[in-house]
Amino acid sequence: MKDLTKLSKFIALILRHKPETIGISLDHNGWANVGELIEGINRTDGYSIDMETLEEIVRTDEKGRYSFNDDKTKIRANQGHSVNVDVELKEEIPPETLYHGTAERFCESIRKEGLKPMSRLYVHLSKDVETAVKVGSRHGKCVVFKVKTGEMSRQGYKFWLSENGVWLTKNVPPIFLEELNEKR
Repeated sequence: MKDLTKLSKFIALILRHKPETIGISLDHNGWANVGELIEGINRTDGYSIDMETLEEIVRTDEKGRYSFNDDKTKIRANQGHSVNVDVELKEEIPPETLYHGTAERFCESIRKEGLKPMSRLYVHLSKDVETAVKVGSRHGKCVVFKVKTGEMSRQGYKFWLSENGVWLTKNVPPIFLEELNEKR
C-alpha cells in the first residue's frame, strides 16, 4: 500500500510552492499538466504515482486541497500558494465572524501587526473554532483569534472563498482581532 499522506504532501509542495522541484511549471491560474506532474514525480527518488493514485489523493484528501479540470488533464491546489497564481477565487461576503488558529509563539507579532499572509498569497481563515484549532495545533501550542470579518467587509476589505471552504483575505489589522482564551 502506498503512503498517500506523504505523496499528497509532496504534491502540495509542488502545486503550491515549488513546481520546479520536478521540472514542471504552473500556468497563470495554477494549473499543472497531469501527465507532466506524474512523470515528474516518478523521476523523483522515493516517489511513485499513477493516474489512479492521483485520482484517489484528490478524491480522499480530507482538506480538499486539489481540483482537476473537467477532463482531468490539469490539476491545481485550491489555495495555499506561495507562488503567484490566480486560482480564480470568487469574491464573497464573509460571515460576521471567522477564526484563525496559530501557534502561541506568533501571538505577540499578531497582536501588534495583525494577520499577514507571510510566505503565502492570502491569510487563511476558518469557519469555526474547531477547524482553527486543528490548523493552529500543527505549529505548536495553539491560540485562536476571532476575526471580525463582517465589520472588515463593511469597511471595504475583500474576502474570497476557496473551492475547499477556506476563507481568504489579504490581511487582518489588529483592530479586527479578538484573542480567545482557548489556548490548546
